[in-house]
Amino acid sequence: MTNTYKLGRLATALGLLGALATPLAVHAEGKISIAQQFGIGYLVLHVVKEQQLIEKHAKAQGLDKIDVEWRTISGATAMNEALLAGAIDMVSAGVPPMLTVWDRTHGRQNVKAVASLGSLPNYLLSNREEVKTLDDLGEKDRIAVPAAGVGFQSRTLQIETAKLYGNTDFQRFDKISVSLPHPDATAALTKGGSEITAHFSSPPFQYQALENPKVHKLISSYDILGGQATFNVLYATEKFHDANPKTYKAFYDALVEASQIIKADKAAAAETYIRVENSKLPLEFVKKIIEDPENDFTVSPQRTFIYAEKLHELGVLKNKAASWKDYFFEEAYANPGS
Repeated sequence: MTNTYKLGRLATALGLLGALATPLAVHAEGKISIAQQFGIGYLVLHVVKEQQLIEKHAKAQGLDKIDVEWRTISGATAMNEALLAGAIDMVSAGVPPMLTVWDRTHGRQNVKAVASLGSLPNYLLSNREEVKTLDDLGEKDRIAVPAAGVGFQSRTLQIETAKLYGNTDFQRFDKISVSLPHPDATAALTKGGSEITAHFSSPPFQYQALENPKVHKLISSYDILGGQATFNVLYATEKFHDANPKTYKAFYDALVEASQIIKADKAAAAETYIRVENSKLPLEFVKKIIEDPENDFTVSPQRTFIYAEKLHELGVLKNKAASWKDYFFEEAYANPGS
């Protein structure tokens, strides 16, 4: 066999490999699946979806077509399982659940946050008049949270508990916490007569509950964290981020624009929320929540590092982050963060 013949066959083989590789590379870009939960904390995603902002920014990245799939999944655990199984590209949950999966995949899938979905306070509510502070909660109380011991509300409460009673007792209130979805917990708290006497709530449910004169606020997540702080975040695997730079950038730019749209016209944002979620809430009620100065629908992370530091100190996280940039992808560095 001559050298010329061998070189010819090699060139043909390389050409075939190149032809095969090109469609795969194109196929990798231009597809994204996104999972979210219910609530006004996902308003940024509602605007992105309704105004087709991913599709808009995909064109700016040179992608003529993009396939966007939207899913609704209840609970951070199911979100994380779908993400790690490769069934979903982008998932959303509270800061502590995101940090948990970042910690567990460190050095492997390397899950990191994409952007904040906004800073919104969560209120710990009670329907017992005699309960004024955390010290007043006792054995006969039951605190409703979406994911007892591990979710955003429980982790936030654990941070405050460690501050009040010491690190060794940070799980004090876990034993009187029960897992219950926000709508069910709100109904139980406002109706009364059930074992639920407290609820670590979130918007819009806490605003609904506080319309009941028997319900009052004990503490806010903002009180615990020292000011405005990120509630929910989006996160993805390093594999998706690195393999789909144009799709990822289009998604991030869509989030930024959605945040700007909300701030520019909050009344229109309220209408978007009602349409996308098919909500039965009155428009003026939703508008009031969005206009509340406590709520900031920003993509910039705020006070997330408090969770990273404290949860590592408590032994919940094994890996120690040096700053918020350790668990966010670099596109987020273009905006302020903490």
